[in-house]
Amino acid sequence: MMKRNLLAVFLIALAVTTHAQKPTDPRLAGLDSIANRILKEWHGAGVGIAVIEKNKVVYAGGFGYRDVENKLPVTANTLFAIGSCTKAFTASVLGMLQKDGRIDIDKPVIIYLPQLKFQNEYTTQHITTKDLMSHRSGLPRHDWSWYGFPSTSRDSLIKRIAFMEPTAELRQIYQYNNFMFLLQGALAEKITGQTWEQNVRDKIFLPLGMKTSNFSVIEMAKSADHSKGYEEFKDSLRKIPYYNIDVMGPAGSINSSASEMSNWLMTWINGGKFNGKELIPPGFVIQAMSSQMVSGAGLPSADAADTHINNYGLAWGIGSYRGHYRAAHGGNIDGFSAQAAFFPSDSIGIVVLSNQNGSAIPGILRNYISDMMLKLPKKDWNTINKVAAFKNKMANAGNKNADSLARKRNTKPSHPLTDYAGTFEHPGYGKLLLTLRNDSLFGYTTNQSFWLSHYHYDVFKPYFFEDGKIDPDDQSRVRLNFQTNSSGSIEAISITALEPAVKELRFTKLPTVVALTKKDLEIYAGEYLLGPQTVTVYIKGEILVVVLPGQPEYELLAAGNHLFNLKALDGYQVKFDVNEKKEATGLSFLQPNGVFKAKRK
Repeated sequence: MMKRNLLAVFLIALAVTTHAQKPTDPRLAGLDSIANRILKEWHGAGVGIAVIEKNKVVYAGGFGYRDVENKLPVTANTLFAIGSCTKAFTASVLGMLQKDGRIDIDKPVIIYLPQLKFQNEYTTQHITTKDLMSHRSGLPRHDWSWYGFPSTSRDSLIKRIAFMEPTAELRQIYQYNNFMFLLQGALAEKITGQTWEQNVRDKIFLPLGMKTSNFSVIEMAKSADHSKGYEEFKDSLRKIPYYNIDVMGPAGSINSSASEMSNWLMTWINGGKFNGKELIPPGFVIQAMSSQMVSGAGLPSADAADTHINNYGLAWGIGSYRGHYRAAHGGNIDGFSAQAAFFPSDSIGIVVLSNQNGSAIPGILRNYISDMMLKLPKKDWNTINKVAAFKNKMANAGNKNADSLARKRNTKPSHPLTDYAGTFEHPGYGKLLLTLRNDSLFGYTTNQSFWLSHYHYDVFKPYFFEDGKIDPDDQSRVRLNFQTNSSGSIEAISITALEPAVKELRFTKLPTVVALTKKDLEIYAGEYLLGPQTVTVYIKGEILVVVLPGQPEYELLAAGNHLFNLKALDGYQVKFDVNEKKEATGLSFLQPNGVFKAKRK
């Protein structure tokens, strides 16, 4: 699940399609009618399309609008975010470096990135670059780590991998993971001394004449021919803001056009050559378009019995499409969806770029165009996808009903809401801030904000804000379950469904630290009797310290209201009793094994 905090959202009337240039190749006759119909029926904004055969661009053009509000049409040169279609660019850079003898993709990554660490030590020592390229690391997606808790540096994101729970052993199963492509970008940077962006630009963009393609939505917005992002909303469209994923760039930040992407696919169709000159090493091309990992087991569906095999190569999905070998990859990021596909045995390539969020449009049009170019019997891909979408909608409705039945009614939180506020942290994700405003809890990550609705007992459901409002029909299965320690204090949150592949993610509450002056601390200093023992509290520099006989001194961190946390011991606190004269008359040690009181001498 990914919910955006939409900064500027408004409804737009359904797009009226534009009159784009019709394809001249007879095999593509009627493509304009199909594209316009699909845009209308799926509430799409626009789409850029390129079709390649051998060394020729058969068609490059656009339909619909890149900017619906201002009725600006899509052209062959309109820039779209291509999302995960970026991955093949990243992997290809490493394929080039391997040919130069600067890396061996079959050797452990730790040879080149010694700082790399996984939770599973065997994975740390043995994972190879080829494993990264084929999504067989043993880690599930953990996408909320970068999407909901973004960082300002790639190194900091890479450090989080050590704290991400695996769900399989290395090479056991296929699990799509964007972090593994972030690692590949870091590998290229380490080996070459240049940024990932410089590597892709110098090694791929410049040789292919991809002059307007870039690596950031910030840069894309400066282009004279760029698209805005949209999503379907209540049978209409609404514009959504760009989502900047520059730090996760190697996994999906490239922006390109149908025209320039045609040169990229032309290179793959021709075994790594462009205009007769080798760009991508042919040995790597063969490996990349060959099955490296089974990505989806099962038999073909009844409505697509001739479309089967679901494998993954090196940054390309591999399958059999109606008797033809196909390599393809999709891409999705806020406001955009994309498909890049090629048939190596038929020398045909297809690019479909759209400015609609999580859209089926690119896949539907890719299949229609594939049938046209391969001269296959017509198939109603539109209806097939509509049936699948309807089944998914019904399944979500069923999930909502099941969730409602699971809720325990007429229960209350075990603590006052003030106790649930604070900062919670997961080292593989980041910090989550909860605050109390009036009678409601609100949560904040680096770029998300949400309201917490009481679900039952100490479990709360988050509702993310969109344009300052929440969606009461939000079917998110994410739940925040607050955990208490033996002394009754809130110590952590177990979050379910944030990463669906693992049972829960535990965010530990960080001690609240209140800044107190040396003068403020003076009222606590003195000796206290704990049974026959004397407990000494004194000020060391600007720090309050407590000492028990036979034990080391413990630094105290002020948490407010005369409460202090023991810095070296999680779950241990000291609470001072202070009278109206602002004199400390006693203290209590709040420990997991009980509460121990001491009176001031």
